[in-house]
Amino acid sequence: MNKNIYDLAIIGGGINGCGIARDAAGRGLKVLLVEQNDLASATSGWSSKLIHGGLRYLEQYEFRLVREALQEREVLLRIAPHIIRPLEFILPHDAHMRPAWMIRIGLFMYDHIGGKISLPQSRGVSFPDAIYSAGLKPSVKRGFFYSDARVDDARLTVLNAVSARELGADIRVRTKLISGTRKTNWQLTLQDADTGAQSVAEARGVVNAAGPWVKHLLDDTLDIKINASVKLVKGSHIVVPRIHQHGHAYILQNNDKRVVFIIPYQDQFSLIGTTDVNIDNLDDAANISSAETKYLLAAANRFTAKPIREADIVWSYAGVRPLYDDGAAKASEITRDYVLKTDHVDGRLPLLSIFGGKITTYRRLAEHALEDLKPFYPGMTAPWTSEQALPGGDIESLDEMAYSLMKSRPSLPIDYLQQLINRHGSRVSLLLSDVKSISDLGELFGAGAHLLSEREIDFCIRHEWARMPDDILWRRTKCGLHMDDAERLRAAKFIEGRVAAMADKF
Repeated sequence: MNKNIYDLAIIGGGINGCGIARDAAGRGLKVLLVEQNDLASATSGWSSKLIHGGLRYLEQYEFRLVREALQEREVLLRIAPHIIRPLEFILPHDAHMRPAWMIRIGLFMYDHIGGKISLPQSRGVSFPDAIYSAGLKPSVKRGFFYSDARVDDARLTVLNAVSARELGADIRVRTKLISGTRKTNWQLTLQDADTGAQSVAEARGVVNAAGPWVKHLLDDTLDIKINASVKLVKGSHIVVPRIHQHGHAYILQNNDKRVVFIIPYQDQFSLIGTTDVNIDNLDDAANISSAETKYLLAAANRFTAKPIREADIVWSYAGVRPLYDDGAAKASEITRDYVLKTDHVDGRLPLLSIFGGKITTYRRLAEHALEDLKPFYPGMTAPWTSEQALPGGDIESLDEMAYSLMKSRPSLPIDYLQQLINRHGSRVSLLLSDVKSISDLGELFGAGAHLLSEREIDFCIRHEWARMPDDILWRRTKCGLHMDDAERLRAAKFIEGRVAAMADKF
């Protein structure tokens, strides 16, 4: 066998591409993954930061999707406890939207459709309540409690890539697929985004995990036509100062029968989203629109005691969901389920393309993708990812780990150590391998628990493919949110210098 030929080349470094890379590498395949920008720099980094079954999808009869997502919630809580945490939700009742009996039935199904769950089951809550009605208008008299989970979506993506690399995968960021042709093998022409240099890679199969670019890759880059279309749906979020100091989130019924979340975010803030807007091209999705901002503020202000103003917004972001086009007219009604399409030539040189999906079900999507590819790789081993922790997730207790770090490094603030654990889990021991005091962290940016250090910057560059300031400030960490403009600029210049200085190490 020619060792320079990859078994599988994956195009796209979002959650689906990285999840497939991890699974395939662990089954014995030689894997190449290429991403034209940064890992999780598109859809996978701009989600609502939730691992959830999708309560509202029950109304659309998406029972298979909800069941699978709830089952996956249990798996992901187990294999990535450092970046995925249980989250309590309160649904304030609005009788004009949905009657109480309908909500109770829906929550009963949500509690049971996925099988055995570890999280608390749903129940009714009477208001006022010292905790669960905090920040709400006194006119809201009752609500419903249920459980889901939150996630650091960008870190989930990166850690899947880290695991894939540990299993032998070749991960290349800022590398674009220019063309691909089927010959004896797939011949893939790749271009380095920084230098413009081109190279050729050979592979026995290709996975098109390009997300919003899935059809562009098929129609233009590979010139292959298949019977499937993608619907681009923009989802935007705003971040405001925290509306209450407790740990729960709100799910709000809106006048258009959609729901909007208010989620505690990064200690000091609340994340409000999302929108569902059909768009025709990716140029329409760079930023949140004025109409979307007004929509989210109006949805939140129907329930919040203190009005949230546009001037309160400290950050916003927009992303595009590349959903499978099932013919639904409304963006909110398009299925979030995934569809896999496989094209091949006489049982050889497969091309598997991914349409749709949600971050919660990425691991099962990867399993299904490799099941579809198994006829082309008869030596592939069995599924394995449900039992193996993601990098950093091999810990019994986050609190015990924080206590241990505090004992061994008493000069480092405990809240700062806790944030590092939340990002890196057990890998924090590698990050802080010879750190005993604050001075050992090198240059510092920001302050308090959300401090960003030279040590962590170097770690993200060396071990997590960070190449640009935003890769670190907004994806590997969220420390950019806790800095002012001057501090972000200072950090960005430092990061650029460190990338240049460390260029020979990657």
